[in-house]
Amino acid sequence: MFRRRRLGLGMVALAAAGIVALPTAATAATAAPAWGTASGPGPLVAGPGPAWSWGYNGLGQLGNGTTANSAVPVRVSGLTGLTQVVGIAAGRYAGYAVRRDGTAWSWGYNAYGQLGNGTTANSSVPVRVSGLTRIVALAGGSVNGYALRGDGSVWSWGYNNYGQLGNGTTTSSRVPVRVVGLTRVIAIASGGATAYALREDGTVWAWGDNDEGQLGNGTTASSPLPVRIIGLSGVRAIAGGQEAGYALRRDGTIWAWGANDEGQLGNGTIVSSTVPVAVRNLTGVTAIAASSEGASGYALRGDGTAWAWGLNNTGQLGNGTDDTSLVPVQVNGTTGLVGVTAISAGSFSGYALRQDGTVWAWGSNFFGQLGRGLTTPPYSLLPVRVSGIARAEAVAGGGFSGYTLVNTWDR
Repeated sequence: MFRRRRLGLGMVALAAAGIVALPTAATAATAAPAWGTASGPGPLVAGPGPAWSWGYNGLGQLGNGTTANSAVPVRVSGLTGLTQVVGIAAGRYAGYAVRRDGTAWSWGYNAYGQLGNGTTANSSVPVRVSGLTRIVALAGGSVNGYALRGDGSVWSWGYNNYGQLGNGTTTSSRVPVRVVGLTRVIAIASGGATAYALREDGTVWAWGDNDEGQLGNGTTASSPLPVRIIGLSGVRAIAGGQEAGYALRRDGTIWAWGANDEGQLGNGTIVSSTVPVAVRNLTGVTAIAASSEGASGYALRGDGTAWAWGLNNTGQLGNGTDDTSLVPVQVNGTTGLVGVTAISAGSFSGYALRQDGTVWAWGSNFFGQLGRGLTTPPYSLLPVRVSGIARAEAVAGGGFSGYTLVNTWDR
């Protein structure tokens, strides 16, 4: 039921009706509890503060106690216990956050248990993910959540029709279960019904749906257990996209695999690949992101410029056009997007964090997911600043919603 289907402009209303993406949490360096070990990463540490959200909210995914859309940022409610947030992530219609005490929290759509609190009731305010402590990173899939603990183990919850929980079964779970056979993991990511893990030895592993080769192991057979992606070593970061996976190697190059019908592999073709291929014309890359609904990839270079490739039907490449590109193009900086320090992707929208703590967005704005009010036309081909956000330390894109974390230590 939840295999990827591209939502064009004419199908946005179906998504809004609840007919059912990254992202990953952000990191920074400062003093925090020593949850990491020799076989696992340390905790997420940013200035603890509130999370803010904007865009589509029909399932409570803005976390502010309502189901009303908001075209400008609103604060995610802390009344249920979500305070001192140090990391954020987003699924298709759910938000996720890590507190400084290492607990995980979620809100929004929950029909398949993707909030991880033992129920299938949606929640418009944050609820605690059951039984998880010492969490250092979170990721959201279409109807799944994933968590990385400080001991290097990975945990998952939600729908499991393709084995995307990674525990060797296809039985869904409303509470976290451990992904089998993975140790010493330092990063996680998800795209649709497929999940990815990066181990400290630089290898990448994947599990779940594989109909387009997004497991990267040379086959199109889904797997309920992690399998190693062929030919990748020396990897420093990962991302999950629309039936495609991405890896950033330590040499600053990007590799991609899986579906390529819109050029989302960035190699100049529309030929899908069951093994990694090099994204063309990009070097010196420091971070990557991908849209799990929108077939676009994103990269941040060391010079603070953002780049994008793939589908561009609502301007999600941010280069001033709506032309799809099979190779990376620079996100236009003439409107103010310079000095970028982090990048993320939502459904048909891109997001970036500048060094000065402002957040910028481009692409689709049908539900206000650009965070600056509803616009005519309902998209932007160029980056625009998200209203009212300063001192941001992380940004994440979900299904037609955006999220950010604001530092309040110095206030």
